[in-house]
Amino acid sequence: MSSQKAYLVLEDGTRFEGKFFGNIEDVTGEVVFTTKMIGYIETLTDPAYKGQIVVQTFPLIGNYGIISEDFESEIVGATAYIAKEICDVPSNFRCEGDLDTFLKEKKITALAGIDTRALTMKIRTAGTMNGIITTDPDSVDLAAVKAYKVLAAISDASTKTVYKEGNGTKNIAVLDLGIKASLKKDLISRDATITVYPYNATAEEILSAKPDGIVLSEGPETLDGIDSVVAEVKKLLASDIPMLGIGVGHQVMALASGFKVEKMHHGHRGANQPCKDSVTGRVFITSQNHGYVIDADSVNSEVAEVLFTNINDNSCEGLAYKNAKALSVQFSADSCRAPLEGQIVYNRFFEMMN
Repeated sequence: MSSQKAYLVLEDGTRFEGKFFGNIEDVTGEVVFTTKMIGYIETLTDPAYKGQIVVQTFPLIGNYGIISEDFESEIVGATAYIAKEICDVPSNFRCEGDLDTFLKEKKITALAGIDTRALTMKIRTAGTMNGIITTDPDSVDLAAVKAYKVLAAISDASTKTVYKEGNGTKNIAVLDLGIKASLKKDLISRDATITVYPYNATAEEILSAKPDGIVLSEGPETLDGIDSVVAEVKKLLASDIPMLGIGVGHQVMALASGFKVEKMHHGHRGANQPCKDSVTGRVFITSQNHGYVIDADSVNSEVAEVLFTNINDNSCEGLAYKNAKALSVQFSADSCRAPLEGQIVYNRFFEMMN
């Protein structure tokens, strides 16, 4: 880790002092925190963190090194990374290298040694805000930091070409809004062949392949530039083909149905979010990564009903549609993080296809 001093400056002028590790370069982003104790590799390689400076609340990060088998994508989604303490000498039988070297190779700016507990409490109290990691806090233009927006996130995270994976009996079309490797593995493990389409694929292109089901993947959250995606998803919902939306796919499906999406105060990012299933009454501990949420009051009861509700704040975490063979969830359904709730979501989707 570098000994060079660096600062995180929030848009309201609050400063946190630390030291660089990874790449050494000034960078601006939306500052968010995740409460996961493990899974920093999956967090870093999740395309959904596009444009965000990710803060780990767990104090020690990097102790099992870097393991390429656990990558969710080939890119690092996070714009920058912050941790309290970095392990320089990781120990794990699968370890292929250390976190500092990995971030240098990926040219990702990172900051260590700051009071992440105080930073997290700041965000929880004031709400999510933008920030800049810099060596010169006195020259920061706070107005420019506050004006920062994540642009073209989904187009950057999505595939540019159509491709297939798996050799199963169910043919599933996946609209790639920033797909994770674990979602593809889960679908393929359930005897499916998946055809992955770019975010800007048309409904006609997808439907012409006559898939058994359609999945709208997770990915970066942004309301910028997704009107065309929403329009195509509206056409897909009008078909008789079963659909599953996850993460931002859940939000796009809701927008296509005329519901509202709101920005949250500080979002849900962690592996310990309790959600109640309205069908069974059971509560599941889910893994989540989102800063936007469906306005439950905007959900037309003739079109859909709330399927999952967050126990902590009563926010909408899933929808079951009445006018289409469709369901969607805000939390991660991939089984590497959420085995039980993932099974329930996938089971309902595959039952619709059957």
